[in-house]
Amino acid sequence: MGSIKSISDILKSFNPRQDKYISREFQSYGIYLCEQLNDYKHKSLYIKLAKTIHRFILDKALSYVKDSKAKNKGALFMWKLKQLKGEESKKKSE
Repeated sequence: MGSIKSISDILKSFNPRQDKYISREFQSYGIYLCEQLNDYKHKSLYIKLAKTIHRFILDKALSYVKDSKAKNKGALFMWKLKQLKGEESKKKSE
């Protein structure tokens, strides 16, 4: 589960009876994020982030968190995400 699956791999493994509530790719990625961060309580937040924020930024924040030994990986992920979004907005304004 360390690598990101392509859309074709996700669609091949898609079972409409089992995964009936996951119909879009961003929903699948949001579930992937909550599993990696072990934060099932905020599943809907990660689905929304996967829908609205560029995948490159999410992957960068996730790789930062995966390398850490933090107890609350969800909070660290949100902190890093805020920091990366701030850096991106600085680059756009310059």
